[in-house]
Amino acid sequence: MKKIIKKIIPETFINWYHFCETLIGAILYGFPGYNKKIKIIGVTGTNGKSTTVYLISKILEETGFKVASFSSVKSKIGEKEEVNMLKMTMPGRFILQEFIKKSIKENCNYIILEVTSEGIKQFRHSFIKFDGAVFTNLTPEHIESHGSFENYKKAKGKLFAISSLNIINLDDKNANFFINQSPKKVIGYTLQKDSKKDFPVISGGKEKVDSNRIRFKVKGVEIEVPILGEFNIMNSLAAITFAFSQKIGVEKCKKALKNIKGIPGRMELIKREPFPVIVDYAHTPDSLEKVYQSTDKLYNKKKICVLGSCGGGRDKWKRDKLGKIANNYCEKVIITNEDPYDEKPIQIINDVAKGVEKEKLLKIENRKEAIAKAIRMANSNNVVIITGKGAEPLMCVANGKKIEWDDREIVKNSFKKLKIKNHYD
Repeated sequence: MKKIIKKIIPETFINWYHFCETLIGAILYGFPGYNKKIKIIGVTGTNGKSTTVYLISKILEETGFKVASFSSVKSKIGEKEEVNMLKMTMPGRFILQEFIKKSIKENCNYIILEVTSEGIKQFRHSFIKFDGAVFTNLTPEHIESHGSFENYKKAKGKLFAISSLNIINLDDKNANFFINQSPKKVIGYTLQKDSKKDFPVISGGKEKVDSNRIRFKVKGVEIEVPILGEFNIMNSLAAITFAFSQKIGVEKCKKALKNIKGIPGRMELIKREPFPVIVDYAHTPDSLEKVYQSTDKLYNKKKICVLGSCGGGRDKWKRDKLGKIANNYCEKVIITNEDPYDEKPIQIINDVAKGVEKEKLLKIENRKEAIAKAIRMANSNNVVIITGKGAEPLMCVANGKKIEWDDREIVKNSFKKLKIKNHYD
């Protein structure tokens, strides 16, 4: 129905509808986004947003600030946190305005928000004074919704045009676009040694990874973070760079990051023995490849991979690309359901399967069965990687129905129920 309405109603009218709804929400809650008692920071990019929100929050809390945050994983005001059950990374206008209002009432010093291109397109960022914006990276995503990669990039850019301070990943090829959004202040972060800019740059170096942590140096101090994935070095460096902008020293950052307990569903190691099982949210070609590459550096093992494709009815362009990437890195590829919405799951599966060689391919529509199958197939020479949903608590199927879900619990239950074999069955 929504698709039909969008085709009938002019885009200008839809834009005005979204803007007016945001305005009404801001009025209803007294324009909390303009309150000077609190600093609001937006984190955006294609990948790494939730992780960066989490890491920034932990550093601020270690420093003694009271923090509120909202990401695709959870919302948090001070010590009170809730799992994000919206199936929406950036909440709708009324929810977001209410969240800001509550954060102010609870005397929070900072709000760290995960900001999406869809949210910006629908004016959810309006009537909020952003004291800072963090850019993680940019690769093709939501192309069908925005019409082109350039439109997607421009949507992201709107956040940086209104922010007072921009923290930019200089190692991303789109960095200059975000630098040129005319902010009052820019700080860059990079893993390159010789990055000369006319604004402050924070450099990281001497990166190391193992199956327990990532390590790197900033200003001569070794930072240790107990999370997996080489790509998380950049997310950690983004958080540290923001901390520096708030006059938080490197030792505070080091202490905060060393004590974190991991990020749910982000390179989360669910089992170590008899073989590693990793669950990750990766649902874009770039993020999927980075997960596989990072796993290669952690384990000298053959990969058995479970994947689907993000959301039925959307981003169909990337389905066979996901399949090709899995084909390039994995010994066995099990393609399964993810969030089909009103599209036939088998059609999505078949689209992804176009990129996978037949001898590597298994199609199992039921995601629980697909995960269980991967675990039955694995032995000590394998690592099982399950991507697409991470810690998402719901699966969206036809007719607006949502099913309670958790890939991580399914993995644990599969180990309890299934007899682990040391050969393919």
